[in-house]
Amino acid sequence: MGDRPDPRQEAARYLAERDLPPEQRGQSEERTPTWSTPEERAAVVEQAIQQAIRRGDFDDLPGAGKPLTGLGQSHDPDWWIRQKIERENLRGLAPPALALRVEDAELTERLDGMHRESDVRETLEDFNRRVKYARLQLLGGPPVVTALRDVDAEVAAWHERREARARAAREAAARAEAEAPRRRGFWRRRAR
Repeated sequence: MGDRPDPRQEAARYLAERDLPPEQRGQSEERTPTWSTPEERAAVVEQAIQQAIRRGDFDDLPGAGKPLTGLGQSHDPDWWIRQKIERENLRGLAPPALALRVEDAELTERLDGMHRESDVRETLEDFNRRVKYARLQLLGGPPVVTALRDVDAEVAAWHERREARARAAREAAARAEAEAPRRRGFWRRRAR
């Protein structure tokens, strides 16, 4: 294996030669960097960084000018998987306890999008059934703390929200009609 050159040394040689003027390229055949002190190494690295900045290698990097996320938070060993789930908006991958919490937070909005009381009841009963099932499972993970929904109370609240939205829509239509200028039809114009 001593016959073949080390790819890391070849890459370092290429990068070092790339920064040289064209007339000096190819002359540094056996010029492997050697540093005797950490300060010399730091100086060489700083010089390479400054050259890269002058060449524009760091221009237009993704995330430039944006704040760093996660500063000031405690260390989470699963940070990378959480970011992937958030970035790609993946659903159904979390433990049942977490998935049910998220669904519970979004359930009222989902119910408000429904038009029939039977659909609302069916959705609430299905949600309660899955919460009960998750509480019975002993698979580990965080405990299921999501509360069951009272179906009758939720249906009554759904009716109230629906009536409030309908009332607001009627009032907005009445205001728009009152503010609109009245036009007379051509058949009602007075004859001169």
